[in-house]
Amino acid sequence: MPTYEYECQKCGQRFEEFQNMSDEPIEICPACSGPVRRLIGAGGAVLFKGRGFYETDYRRRGGAPGTRCDRSHPCCGREQPCDTPPCKE
Repeated sequence: MPTYEYECQKCGQRFEEFQNMSDEPIEICPACSGPVRRLIGAGGAVLFKGRGFYETDYRRRGGAPGTRCDRSHPCCGREQPCDTPPCKE
């Protein structure tokens, strides 16, 4: 459920309300009973749940083309394989 921000047109008070997207907008200020308008928010934040995300979670096996550097795959445009990445001249 998103949090909506409102501003009273009479007293200028700003407040937030946690509502369902299907709920009707609030029309009356809780402080002075004046009319309120819903403000355009900055957008919803991303909420990560769980223990976290790691580089290896969604990585393809072998890495992206040209990023693998070992004795069986030359890299850095060389013809001979390197012993350690990154290739040093």
